[in-house]
Amino acid sequence: MQLEGELATQDLGAQVAKLCVPPLIIYLTGELGSGKTTFARGFIHSLGHTGTVKSPTFSLVESYSFECVTLYHFDLYRLQSPHELEYLGVRDVSAEGDSICLIEWPQRGGHALPKPDIVFIFEHQGDTRNVEYHAETSKGQSIIAQL
Repeated sequence: MQLEGELATQDLGAQVAKLCVPPLIIYLTGELGSGKTTFARGFIHSLGHTGTVKSPTFSLVESYSFECVTLYHFDLYRLQSPHELEYLGVRDVSAEGDSICLIEWPQRGGHALPKPDIVFIFEHQGDTRNVEYHAETSKGQSIIAQL
């Protein structure tokens, strides 16, 4: 899928968010600046957050509480070892019935991360972004079928 600009990337995030029911884990992969956080911003705003959505690059995780869901936005770019994930409680929050986890740079978490429902792969192509996605679970397949 080709996305023209930041707004289109945010719109994709919003579309996906409207289809999601917790618990759910979404991996966001791609190089720096490829659109992962922009997608997350659209996703989080569509759930009702009105403030700034900042990249959790330095805090590693930001949480957002809504009426029916708690969203955890992880950015593992600065992770030195997958063992550090134990301190973040990724397994605990991903097992909660009312949580959705957006995980940027999941490859840095190795096997310490729970299996995703959906994986989004972002890449630059000039002024546009190419986004590919695939499901890893039946729940993920159901969401992708509706996109």
